[in-house]
Amino acid sequence: MGDTAGVKALVALSFSGAIGLTFLMLGCAFEDYGVYWPLFVLIFHTISPIPHFIAKRATYDSDATSSACRELAYFFTTGIVVSAFGLPVILARVSVSKWGACGLVLAGNAVIFLTIQGFFLIFGRGDDFSWEQW
Repeated sequence: MGDTAGVKALVALSFSGAIGLTFLMLGCAFEDYGVYWPLFVLIFHTISPIPHFIAKRATYDSDATSSACRELAYFFTTGIVVSAFGLPVILARVSVSKWGACGLVLAGNAVIFLTIQGFFLIFGRGDDFSWEQW
């Protein structure tokens, strides 16, 4: 991938991440909603790539297409992502936040997790323009 294509991809990912965070903030900041508990999903956004990093580091020398460590990382990542989608629903169900805020937070979750996945698909191949250089 050329340098220009990598920069364009990085700008697109930054833009989509900003849109996702905007949805998340709107779900908390509207006057009708006014509850900031849904911001705790940011913890899930932050820790979701960690199992992948650990598995990639632990199975770096392995030539196998699949390993137990990698599968365990997929399992933990799936649990983190499901928890990020479940937290706003539970908060709305117990009337801590409103359902409109839940919808905005869920939309933000979808955009942010797709952005994280896009980052790893674009920059995680290990070619000349990868995230490991940063």
